[in-house]
Amino acid sequence: MSPVFRLSPSNRSTGGGPARSIVTALTLLVALAGCNPGTTGSESSKPESATSSQAQPAAGGEVFTAAEIDPLVAAVAHKTVKKLPTTRLADGLLPPTNRWFSGLVFGDQPQPVFPLPLSFGLTGTGFAFGQPTITTTAKNIAGGYKPDVTVDAGAVSSQVSGYDATTVTVAGLDAAGQALGHTTIAEGSPFVSYTAAKAGQLSTKLPFAQTGDFWTVKVGELSYGLVVRDGSVSGSTVKLDEGGVATWFAVPADGAADRLAALAADPVTGSSLAYRVNGDTVTTTLSYATKGKTAFATLPHQQRALGAGITCDLGTYPSSYGTMKLCAGSELTYSAPVTEATGALDLSKISSDQTDQLSASVTKDIAALPAFPADTYFGGKALYRAAMLYQLADQLGLAEPAAAVKAKIVTQLKMWTEPQGCAKRAAFCFVYDDQAKGLVGLTPSFGSEEFNDHHFHYGYFMYAAGVVGAKDPELVTQLAPVMNLLAADIASSGDNGAFPDLRDFDAYAGHGWASGTSPFADGNNQESSSEAVNAWNGLALWAKASGDSGLQTEATWMLSTEARSALDYWTNFDTTQSVYTGYDHKIVSLNWGGKRDYATWFSPEPAAILGIQLIPMSPVSTYLAGDAARIDANVAEGSHGKFDQKFGDYLLMYSALAGHDQRATALAAADKLDDKWIDDGNSRSYMLAWLMSTPAG
Repeated sequence: MSPVFRLSPSNRSTGGGPARSIVTALTLLVALAGCNPGTTGSESSKPESATSSQAQPAAGGEVFTAAEIDPLVAAVAHKTVKKLPTTRLADGLLPPTNRWFSGLVFGDQPQPVFPLPLSFGLTGTGFAFGQPTITTTAKNIAGGYKPDVTVDAGAVSSQVSGYDATTVTVAGLDAAGQALGHTTIAEGSPFVSYTAAKAGQLSTKLPFAQTGDFWTVKVGELSYGLVVRDGSVSGSTVKLDEGGVATWFAVPADGAADRLAALAADPVTGSSLAYRVNGDTVTTTLSYATKGKTAFATLPHQQRALGAGITCDLGTYPSSYGTMKLCAGSELTYSAPVTEATGALDLSKISSDQTDQLSASVTKDIAALPAFPADTYFGGKALYRAAMLYQLADQLGLAEPAAAVKAKIVTQLKMWTEPQGCAKRAAFCFVYDDQAKGLVGLTPSFGSEEFNDHHFHYGYFMYAAGVVGAKDPELVTQLAPVMNLLAADIASSGDNGAFPDLRDFDAYAGHGWASGTSPFADGNNQESSSEAVNAWNGLALWAKASGDSGLQTEATWMLSTEARSALDYWTNFDTTQSVYTGYDHKIVSLNWGGKRDYATWFSPEPAAILGIQLIPMSPVSTYLAGDAARIDANVAEGSHGKFDQKFGDYLLMYSALAGHDQRATALAAADKLDDKWIDDGNSRSYMLAWLMSTPAG
């Protein structure tokens, strides 16, 4: 496995002319319009970081380059299942579905976005931003859009003119479609900067007062600062020369405006990403391109293991995810423990009686295998379920049942991965969408035609292909042309032009986003953290089966980072953080850019609210272990002591991670659980095998 990869800005653009779960994430790394990426150091002195805008990938190459992807895209059927008009996107940029800022681009009207610690929105003549006010209730932690500072730039329209690892640039256009200026925001940045493409005037309607070489204003209890280069300020009016820059910032309540003003003088012009898998840790480095230092705020999951030498003494900001600490520098580096990809349970220590029971159950479940659904979500889950039964049969030496179920899986996978399948039939096939730049199943589910949940869906397919292909290289070769397109749809990092890089993963947030177009005032969202973890595990299994070491490294990085964030923000958050005071529940099941909810898209039942954070309890789901008391509390809240309900099978499996007694109790209950309470992505055999074999406590 190649240990390190880097993604750097590329593909410059100048600008111009009810789903169950709706996410993402990390964008195609595109240099910002009219900006210079800059450099951040030397590769020899900083081997684990993105050191330059010109840094090249490490040995092993980029993941899914144009040379690899173009022939595969050309061979598959093409069709736009549903048009996704990119209303506010510059020509030449790939549609940024599944991003934290997708709401700026899609839809009739732009939606607010959340480049924490700020909120940001477009107006009819410019933009507005502000530090959210955090309020906590029994079922909700809110930090919504707060337009404290509204900037009238004289624009008649706006469009996203560039985006990369953390930054987004928006062009404000005149009536002729010419740029008046460009506004840059970034995840983690307390700064909003505007660079004038033409000499002109901005108005804020706020009486900024000068203090030395910067200006400040009070809005309620909050203070905002302003630094101007090549221009002047008079109260609420800012005049800029061509190329002049105005940078606003939120002043931390426990920080000093002058310290941020000094860093605001060198605005962020872009960013890049590096990641590393090294021993028992994965490391993420986000580099902010500036001429000098800047400031960036860190979230709780980043604060757990910040890179050496990062100083966070500029103050703090509240956020719905917890207290953010503000740091000085140009590189945000953080680590997480490695979560090793795995697709198999360890049955070596189960008893002979358990082996006999399990063998009988597997044989029965394989014989009763239902028909496979035609949509990508339930169809993917069914393939995953069958693959787990195949693996159990193979491990137990059940040759005939193993061969029978593998034959069914292979038939399905070959049908799904026939490049021109959609030219012959209306289901069980994928098309390439030239407009939205991605792969879509011809039978949509949960808004998959709008690019909702692609990582959830495709992770199941790759999991199944990785399991049955692990010992069958000839099958892998047959499946690879379309299976690699599924992987490329959610995990490209080769700037191939056919798919955005890392569509479904946000390296700053540390997790995925599920909505394709994000038509919400609270930003993007992700509900099923466990299916996101399952996606990257499936990606890693397919990478291993297909011999793609670069993809395997990338998948391990995403799997490990997402697993850590799933604990930190969904199932095992730090209750000592003040943001949880007044929150009445043990988990948060639906995380947004601007709020967090104890809710789901599909059910108000506590078992569903917890269950959607557990599904499908694959062998890698042991990442959920480690805090027995918290698991007990989560299960008590989710089940109310009752497992004969929907998701009861997953709650039993999760409960076993708390200890040996809990596992024994769960195993006894699982034996008696009615078939109707076993999820369509699970089986009685796999549930029993999990409970018999998974280490407890």
